[in-house]
Amino acid sequence: MIDCGPARRSWLFVPADSNKKMMKALASEADAVIFDLEDSVALSQKATARELLGLLPDRGESGPQRWVRINPIGTDAHRHDLELLEELDVDGVVLPKAECGDDVADLAAALAPRSLPIHAIVTETAKSLFGLLSYNDCCSSLAAMSWGAEDLSAALGASSKYEAGGELAFTYRMARSMCLAGAVAAEVQPVDGVFADFRDEPGLVAEARAAASEGFTGKLAIHPDQVGPINAAFTPSAEEVAHAQEVVAAFEAEPDAGVLSVHGKMVDRPHLIQARRVLARTR
Repeated sequence: MIDCGPARRSWLFVPADSNKKMMKALASEADAVIFDLEDSVALSQKATARELLGLLPDRGESGPQRWVRINPIGTDAHRHDLELLEELDVDGVVLPKAECGDDVADLAAALAPRSLPIHAIVTETAKSLFGLLSYNDCCSSLAAMSWGAEDLSAALGASSKYEAGGELAFTYRMARSMCLAGAVAAEVQPVDGVFADFRDEPGLVAEARAAASEGFTGKLAIHPDQVGPINAAFTPSAEEVAHAQEVVAAFEAEPDAGVLSVHGKMVDRPHLIQARRVLARTR
């Protein structure tokens, strides 16, 4: 897989048909900005959005990574987006409505000889739920996988994606978990989906922290105000880092041990794997 450096904690969507919004996103603390040519841009505005993307100022020495969400494979808009990408200086491409690893491989071939990292959104159609293991070794360009509930609920004909108590319904929790497992199996970054109510910061914080504890290493955002809480949720605390360092040091001191004691608590090889992942997230 392509090495894109440390996992990007916050992936901020911004509609590409608004220069003002794109510049605001680039001024944010997001690890990655996704210029959107798909759902947030009306069909009549897609040409304008492509023109505005081509007029963005050159990147400086700092700032978020620049990614572009193109339109789905098989559409006229997708073909126009590929033509645009030949001219843009971007860090990667976000592929919506991916249904299997072959879709990622097809996109990588279409981008050749340029080798751009690809972030696939993998749960937006009914068919996609049956292909989440196919991303394993599908293409060296695959860098991240995320999931989406909005398009999936529309595809399934659901009247709501929530249960009576406000929690996601089983179908969408299942899609989320399968995305996590599929990304880990493919050895790419697992990215949690959006939290739609950008005014509800406590709800966002709770969801982001839960995602981090489950194994996701980043989260999609739809508003600049969500970036700070997301970055904080996916940044290991000083206590977590210190504990991870102690676990790693203990096994380095006794490399043949299967189980060790750290501060009076037993730790084994799975704890070592977790500790290494925590330290990797700090880089």
